[in-house]
Amino acid sequence: MPDQLHDPMTEATRLTRAGRLTEATALIQRTLGRQPGPGPGGPTPAGPGRPETPAGARLLDGSHRNAAGSRSYRLYVPSGYTGQAVPLVVMLHGCTQTADDFAAGTRMNELAERDTFLVAYPEQAPKANGQRCWNWFLPAHQRRDAGEPSLLAGITRQAMTTHQVEPGRVFVAGLSAGGAMAAVLAATYPDLYAAAGIHSGLVHGAAQDVPSAYAVMRAGPPAETRAPGTSIPLIVFQGGRDTTVAPANAAALLRPWSGTSPEASTGPGWTRRVYRDADGRVVAEWWSVDGLGHAWSGGSPEGSFTDPAGPDASAELVRFFLDRSGGRRAEGGRGRMALPRPLRSLFRGGRGS
Repeated sequence: MPDQLHDPMTEATRLTRAGRLTEATALIQRTLGRQPGPGPGGPTPAGPGRPETPAGARLLDGSHRNAAGSRSYRLYVPSGYTGQAVPLVVMLHGCTQTADDFAAGTRMNELAERDTFLVAYPEQAPKANGQRCWNWFLPAHQRRDAGEPSLLAGITRQAMTTHQVEPGRVFVAGLSAGGAMAAVLAATYPDLYAAAGIHSGLVHGAAQDVPSAYAVMRAGPPAETRAPGTSIPLIVFQGGRDTTVAPANAAALLRPWSGTSPEASTGPGWTRRVYRDADGRVVAEWWSVDGLGHAWSGGSPEGSFTDPAGPDASAELVRFFLDRSGGRRAEGGRGRMALPRPLRSLFRGGRGS
């Protein structure tokens, strides 16, 4: 680390240990020549949107409390849910985002309507992190049955109690700080989640405080750092022009499968790599989107930190999740490759966004 950063980083470490995370974040951002705003793992929103709820669907408010505190969440129940067992997708927002903002930007509720699954959107409490970041970079929130992982697992189990959920069809995904926390959950609760989706996220345990979080975000984890071996399938999305979370972090997430040769396919501005195990089963996918910055690929401008161009990350995550656990029931177990939203609009006779 350059000498001129030594004193600010030392002060940031002191502030972090004192529990003053917002002040530590602002100090590091000033030191790195950035405007105050985002905490580790996420940028500042352009203004939250609120997802529409179609006739027959419900958007429910909930909360879960345990020894680590409490967190609220929203649960989207699609109109096709009539009490039958369905999949559940848990979506973790990035810094400064809210549950409604993330739902609007990812349009995950539209896919829930199409394929009939529940979507839970936990929301970080401002008192837990002033920038609404999930605290993926602190050891207290990187362990099973402790801190925020315990709260998020509790929300997941609570949704499975209040509604009928298919065993083995529970998934978790997130953006930026939410993606990093999804990696934590994938590593610490492989018995609860059947697969994970990480968009612009980081490896579980890659940081231990605010300074190390920023170091990893900018350059990726050290070469000797390996992602914890994971027993659940993983799909990763990463922008090639992301200056908030370096693309090296996506490569680090795929290190558990570095011993296999992926199958690569390409499209306009993107590359998809598919990793299989010794039995030929797909265990991971890596989508690298060349012109994408720190934003949800194929997302809606109704939410923050989205880019309508590029592959539809939400649709690809759902395809990956359902294909890993039996496919779409109505489609005979075969998922579909999703086109970017503007192209899908043209094929439906509409206009690209």
